[in-house]
Amino acid sequence: MKRHLVVRALSRTLTLVPLYRRSCTSFSTASSSFAIKNVTRSNFSSSLADLRRHVRDSDFVSIDLEMTGVTSSPWRESFEFDRFDIRYLKVKDSADKFAVVQFGVCPFRWDSTKQSFVAHPHNFYIFPRQEIGGDDSCYEFLCQTSSIDFLAKYQFDFNVCIKEGISYLSRAQEDDVRLQLHSAYEDDPLESPCTTKEIKDVPLVRMADILFVERMRNKITEWHDNLLQIRTGSHKTPENYNDSVDQFQTIFFRTRPAIKLNGFTSRQQRLIKSVVEKSFKDLAYIRVTDGSCLQQTIVYTDSKRDLEMLMKEVKENRIKEAEMKIEAAIGFRHVIDLLSSEQKLIVGHNCFLDIAHICRKFVGPLPPNLEEYVPLVQKHFPFIIDTKILLNANNILQLKMKKSSTSLAKAFAILCPHIASGVGSFGSALNNSVAVEVQVDDMRSSNWNSGAKHEAGYDAFMTGCIFAQSCNHLGIDFTSQTMLMKENKLQSYINLLYLSWSSGDIVDLKTGQTRTETSALSGFKNQQTKILFPNIVLIWGFSSKLKAREIKDSLTKVFGLTSVTSIFHLDKTAVFVQFSKPELVSDFLKLKSTIEKKNDAIYVLHPFSDLLEGGLTRAACYEVYKEICASPISKTLFADQAEAVGLDSKLFGNTAHKTDPLADSESTIDTKTSETTGEMLGLVSC
Repeated sequence: MKRHLVVRALSRTLTLVPLYRRSCTSFSTASSSFAIKNVTRSNFSSSLADLRRHVRDSDFVSIDLEMTGVTSSPWRESFEFDRFDIRYLKVKDSADKFAVVQFGVCPFRWDSTKQSFVAHPHNFYIFPRQEIGGDDSCYEFLCQTSSIDFLAKYQFDFNVCIKEGISYLSRAQEDDVRLQLHSAYEDDPLESPCTTKEIKDVPLVRMADILFVERMRNKITEWHDNLLQIRTGSHKTPENYNDSVDQFQTIFFRTRPAIKLNGFTSRQQRLIKSVVEKSFKDLAYIRVTDGSCLQQTIVYTDSKRDLEMLMKEVKENRIKEAEMKIEAAIGFRHVIDLLSSEQKLIVGHNCFLDIAHICRKFVGPLPPNLEEYVPLVQKHFPFIIDTKILLNANNILQLKMKKSSTSLAKAFAILCPHIASGVGSFGSALNNSVAVEVQVDDMRSSNWNSGAKHEAGYDAFMTGCIFAQSCNHLGIDFTSQTMLMKENKLQSYINLLYLSWSSGDIVDLKTGQTRTETSALSGFKNQQTKILFPNIVLIWGFSSKLKAREIKDSLTKVFGLTSVTSIFHLDKTAVFVQFSKPELVSDFLKLKSTIEKKNDAIYVLHPFSDLLEGGLTRAACYEVYKEICASPISKTLFADQAEAVGLDSKLFGNTAHKTDPLADSESTIDTKTSETTGEMLGLVSC
């Protein structure tokens, strides 16, 4: 059984351009041993500037992500009994709960002079650190033990990720933070955002407070009077007015005389503020940012107009500082904004989950259904191609793959042997393949291969190489001025993504339509039974000792030998049962309800006795499964999940009126045509 751990972040952390633009730059041709470009907080700014140039000049950009997990519960795995909308809900749950810790971006540009592609692989470490105020829950995520173990197996550096990973804000988070900060400054320009709720008039309830206030008033009065005497010329200017412990330090704030307050507690600061506001009309108490902390300052103004100007300056400066903080907190999302604004062809391998993570982490919360999700993706990434679909759906590429597995590593080894083996351009000539050179900073090689599988940057590189070779096998002319996303030979594959590779379910991002691609299943055992969702009933909460064969036997004894076509376990206490006819679903639910209401001793001999033993067995139609999958809760067992969602109480509560004759009479109504019975059974749109 997989364990899941909640991890709290350690601190609060595409306009079209000419496609074949070329630049003449000299690079050193180095050995193939140089490392991939790893990007962390320390080199993000400079790397982003380089990446902007590479993306704008690119013909396509390949991506890959590494996450902390995939499924939050065993029953959230992808099953053959999952409908299209259910598959989306499971992917949504994964994108909601797990973090992206590594993001690979690899722009590919066709070099017409060398007749080869130039790839720029980047491996970004990212971490959802809270750098600025906002919803704390956005910085929590799950870790799936098997996924963390997998990352560790391939030498993933967790220390670099957590300590040096680039933080980010989604567009939705940015909007929220910007609104919060600006609202705070609009409400009170002299108050810091975190102190806008402070009470200006602090009650003096302790003798120590009274004595402190009087002492502060005297000190400020002395400084104030001395300042006025200096201004009138009746007093010699002292060098400064610093006290012995430097709690009062004379400074100039925007050319105005001021006192910088040091070493006071927050309560003492509030008391001093109260003194200034009550006793000195020409002094202003303000808070300004000094490095990483807020500095309390008393500033002298020589007129009401001067005070208004000071207030305006402070407000404008704070807004400017807030904008800078927000800009810095956006972090890695600048890369996503770049890919979106440039509208390049995005290439991934089996990338539906990757795209969902990108939208969730860098755009905002995912919509509740696939129909709303599709236009969201199209808005930000109008051209996406999945190399796994390309390899499975194209006859030429299927021959090249020799009907082998289309996993990333296998496809790379078969289609790009000259790159996988490090032979480079020499091997590409022998194999009639397109050459790919790799450039990292000023290092460039035609036989580069880091071999770091399951490193996001390298996997993105492999994905791009597979796509380049696929295009070459399809006879696409790279020297043409036609952009790849407009290439006729690719139109049948662009914006098609696998909802589930194992089932061959595909969503067309252009139309929102879904379908099952049978060619994708050629390497798998053919489905024995056609899945008919109206024929499916969901049963859970029975004894874990019961096996599928025993459940089928109990059902066929009542409804006939051919009544059950298949049974599929979600986990040890939950199953899908597909009946041969849809009306058998309602017949089963009615009979189960009747048995539980009567509760007669004779029913101990009923074929359902083992299935219903213990009184915790629940059953519902397929739509209830959708309701459970849509919940953000994730319990390990499906039965516990149903209870947590509240379905158990609805089902039990609506069938518990054993002495109500009306309830008994309703149990005989045909559930297929009666909403009343559906409500009685706790069903949802069955």
